Order: sequence, then structure tokens, then C-alpha cells
Amino acid sequence: MAPDWLKYSDEKVYLYKLLTIMERRNFIKTAILGGLAGAVQLKSSNLFAGEKMSVSASNDLVAVMGGEPAQMYKRGIEAMGGISRFVKKGQKVVVKPNIGWDKKPELAANTNPELIGAIVKDCFAAGASEVVVFDHTCDEWQSCYKNSGIEDAVKSAGGKIAFAHDEKYYKTVALPKGTRLKEVKIHESIIDCDVWINVPVLKNHGGARMTISMKNYMGIVWDRRFWHSNDLQQCIADCATYEKMPVLNIVDAYRIMTQNGPKGKSIEDVQNPKALFMSADIVAVDTAAVRFFNQFREMKLEEVGHIGIAERLKIGTTDIDKLKVERIKIG
Repeated sequence: MAPDWLKYSDEKVYLYKLLTIMERRNFIKTAILGGLAGAVQLKSSNLFAGEKMSVSASNDLVAVMGGEPAQMYKRGIEAMGGISRFVKKGQKVVVKPNIGWDKKPELAANTNPELIGAIVKDCFAAGASEVVVFDHTCDEWQSCYKNSGIEDAVKSAGGKIAFAHDEKYYKTVALPKGTRLKEVKIHESIIDCDVWINVPVLKNHGGARMTISMKNYMGIVWDRRFWHSNDLQQCIADCATYEKMPVLNIVDAYRIMTQNGPKGKSIEDVQNPKALFMSADIVAVDTAAVRFFNQFREMKLEEVGHIGIAERLKIGTTDIDKLKVERIKIG
């Protein structure tokens, strides 16, 4: 049975279940005052009930809240059955974060570097032969890799940073289930790896409405301009039909950009809820993330069109009520 805070589609009922009356008033007051980062502290028992944690590999979706990035990752991956459920000894692994913007971690434009470092280390602990990290950046790639903090985190964990700024690193693959996209050029690291882990940051996006797991595919392809002028929502879903899907999607919601995405303008665009979502079902985890985001800024699931399209393409499910969901509250 899915927890109430993931289950309710009606906005008013969902908010009531998610927050106590006092917390809701505090949130509204904070939003009016400008939504400064870290101002909202979610403590409702309806959100994450207690410390109990399952280690069953049958969990479909895990939600963690209240800790630091590496701590939340550790608890979450244990609840998913451990990294060895997804990464086997000797495998070549790709970890794909958002590194699109030349921004410091505090501005939430990119995935949290501490989280990426923890994932890379864990992949090696599972016996991975190599772990590669890359993104097709929007800003100048060297500055993005450096100033996001991700390059240092990856190298400190023993991983490799791959180049992604030139078309020569991409190969054409077919998308037979696609509607707008029948083929796409995908980065060679994804094509050549044994498994890949998708690690987006949760944030507002002007065109796609939200950046989450499926939107993160735009960093593994070469020609993104076509997508923006040919039904962006459909193209995102089409690309998610690529046969080599991520074995795990980890949504970083330690900091979230609630406005002016995807790049952001200032710290006033950022909230600090300290949350994390994990699932092998890319549609389910994006659904959960949108409903979580909705407490900070109104965002109905149907507004994020690629999620519903992906469900119709049978990539995953938005019906979280049918999944086994584990909630973990730290602290």
C-alpha cells in the first residue's frame, strides 16, 4: 500500500495529508516571503513514519528524508536491497547526474556532488570494474564539471569523468517505439556500459515543466534542439523507450529549485527539504517526485506530460498504490 503523501492526486487532500495545519501555514507564509532555501522543515508523521526500514529486495520505491546526501543514499539503497541488486562484479557502470550548468551545489541546478560520490564508491564496493560519470552540459563543460563539485567527488571516489561535448562521442540508435523520435544519437558510455544509474536533481523546468529522471535523458543525447521544436514532452518519453534503461533511478531532492529552472537565478529559487527517491521504475519515481515537489510549488502530474505519455508507452506506472513503497525518516 502506498503512503498517503504519494497516493493522493487531489491537491487539497494531498496537502492536508502531507502537512499538519501549522506546517502548512508556515509553508504558505514562507512562500509569500520569498521561499528562502531551507525555510521549510517537514516533520509531519504522515510524511515519513518513524525509523523502521525494510531490507527486502522486493521494494519498488523508496523515499528517504531528513539526512545528508550520503546518509540518505545509504539508508535508501539498503531498503532497495543493496547496490549488488543492481551492479554485479566486473560490470562497467555509468552514473548519470545533472551537470548541465556552471553553478555551485547550493543553487540546486545540478545533482548533489556528495550523493554522486557515495554512489560511485558503492558501485566499486559491489565489484564494478569501472564507473564513468558524464553529462552533455548546457554551459561550458569544463566549468560545469568543476564548479558543480561533481568532478572532484567522482575522482575522489575512484571514478572517471567522460567527455561529452563533441558529436564524435555519440552513436545513432533506433527507437522503434518512438513517435517523434525514431532514432537518436546517444553517448557511447551509455551504449558500451553494462548498467547505468540515472541520478537527476529535482527542479522546475520552463519547457518540460519538471526536470526529473526521464528529463535527465537529455544529457545522454547529442541533438536536443530538435526535441524543443518537435513536442518536447513526446520526445522525452520517446527517448525513455531506449532499450537500455537505467537499472536504478535516484532522484536528488536534498535541494530543489522551485522556480526559474532549469538554470536558476539565485538562492531564493531554492528550498532545502533533504529528500531522496529511488526506484527501478522511472515513471513511478518521477510521479512520486512531482507529488513531493507540489508541496513547494503547485505542479499537477498532468502538467508534466511526458510522464503520462511514458505510462501509455508501458515504460512504467503512475499508479504508486500498486507498488511496495518504503518510507524512511532520518532524525
